Amino acid sequence: MMKLTVAALAALGVVSWPALAAEDSGFYVGVGIGEASIESDRVTLDEDLSFKFDASDTAFKIFGGWRLNPYIAFELDYADLGTATDKFRFSDTTTDITVNADISVTAWVPYVVGTWPIGIFELSAKAGYAFWDADFKASASGVPSEKGNDSGEDFAYGIGAGVTFLQHFNAKLEYEVMDVSDADVTAWWITGAWRF
Repeated sequence: MMKLTVAALAALGVVSWPALAAEDSGFYVGVGIGEASIESDRVTLDEDLSFKFDASDTAFKIFGGWRLNPYIAFELDYADLGTATDKFRFSDTTTDITVNADISVTAWVPYVVGTWPIGIFELSAKAGYAFWDADFKASASGVPSEKGNDSGEDFAYGIGAGVTFLQHFNAKLEYEVMDVSDADVTAWWITGAWRF
């Protein structure tokens, strides 16, 4: 009887192993909403007027990826980091100017994601390269307005902590950092992903 029980359990394990393996790898898609902050020490309206930019806005992203196993995944994100708006007042004995500046950033970011599963919980870290596009606009009374666009590629990374429900839905809190030209961009995200 003991041998029969052991054999039955072994057979059940062999049958269920492919299903368990399938849950640990495969395609996933998700969305995220959060807040992005942009900081720069080198925002200029003209050669005599520059200021430090520090502002934030609501951000969102969509992403998809492929989990090779429970520990490694490849992911592609598209992030719209919103339009951050800041003001600066330049005042001296002869001048009193208020500058309004907007910076908008979008980015495509391929990542390699490492995950440490702990039951239904998991910790993650990721590294990638951001292909970004930034628009800048600044205006002030009595000074010609400035508009510009820049694009480039820079290193990006992030960390996260999440939980998986019903074996397929993963909710996560993430913190990401990327360099954008002369600005530092950081973002906090709440994301949800469906694992197929």
